[in-house]
Amino acid sequence: MKKTLITILATVLVCCCAVGGTLAWLMDKTDSVVNTFTVGDVDIELIENGAVDGAQSFKMIPGITVEKDPYVTVSSDSEDCWVFVSIKESASLADFITYEVDDTLWVEVEEDVWATKVKQSADAELHLFSTGGVSVKEGVTKDMMDKVEAGTTVQPTLTFTAYAIQAEGFNTYIDAWNQVKIDLSLA
Repeated sequence: MKKTLITILATVLVCCCAVGGTLAWLMDKTDSVVNTFTVGDVDIELIENGAVDGAQSFKMIPGITVEKDPYVTVSSDSEDCWVFVSIKESASLADFITYEVDDTLWVEVEEDVWATKVKQSADAELHLFSTGGVSVKEGVTKDMMDKVEAGTTVQPTLTFTAYAIQAEGFNTYIDAWNQVKIDLSLA
């Protein structure tokens, strides 16, 4: 009886192997998809016509407007970004000069820092002033200017610095500016 059972099992096993060896399995394979990660970038430049080595001098004449057009360019290959401009005034500037930042383009983030968001498709020029420059106040006197020349009053200056950070990951200009400040403190 054992011999018969072993013979039957051996026969069944041989039949299964023979049948299993002739089965065709349905299979398929896709082409490979290669993921290449390129480097993103934010590329800005602060431009002011006539600046030499990052500086310009202007003569103050009461009541006139000094033509100035500082602006930031964002290159077309940049990612969407938040752009910031810091405008630092010397202690005496407000006694001599007035200017207006273009508030249709720029929003004040904090004192002396302005922001705008740029979605890139072409080179962007972001002009800072809404007027053609800065105005020398009509009330500026010769005595006031003599004190500047003598060094008893601080020379009126405006200093511009531009910053940019990717827009992705920042919901508001405040969030983006806070990150810029953190990054600047590490530098």
